[in-house]
Amino acid sequence: MTLRGERCALRRWRTSDAASLVRHANNLNVARHLRDRFPHPYTSKDAQTFLTAASSEEPQTNFAIEVRGEAAGGLGYVPGSDVERYSAEVGYWLGEACWGGGIMTEALVLFTRHAFAELGLLRLFALPLADNIASIRVLEKAGYSSEGILCSSCVKFGQPRNQAVYARVNDRWSG
Repeated sequence: MTLRGERCALRRWRTSDAASLVRHANNLNVARHLRDRFPHPYTSKDAQTFLTAASSEEPQTNFAIEVRGEAAGGLGYVPGSDVERYSAEVGYWLGEACWGGGIMTEALVLFTRHAFAELGLLRLFALPLADNIASIRVLEKAGYSSEGILCSSCVKFGQPRNQAVYARVNDRWSG
């Protein structure tokens, strides 16, 4: 499945994405805003491990963000369980060379539409670091609303950090 926009497409990761994945992911300016499971430095071995899993996962929860014919970022979701089974946390990153052009906002809008229409989700939420103003702007432009700040809710590079809570609810949910 491929979701196409004007600036980018969301598609399944391919093992052939390894070189572009390393080129865009091996960047401290990208890694500093992501969970620790996103390594830095980002090596070819990291890419191979990730791509082996992501290229064959079912259901697909990780998407490559394709820009000008190459994988330049990623978007994924973690479905909730039990009473949260109609909610999912969404996360994303984009290579620094692609920042500032509306690509990430478009990718998030494409995914949100898909998650609501095809996956039947009621709520999507994200937990960006509270000082990651660019990510917060992406969420706001994609129609997500602020629900608050989680004080000292995580530790990144050995420092306690606040996280913002942003969410979007599917107004057309039919359970």
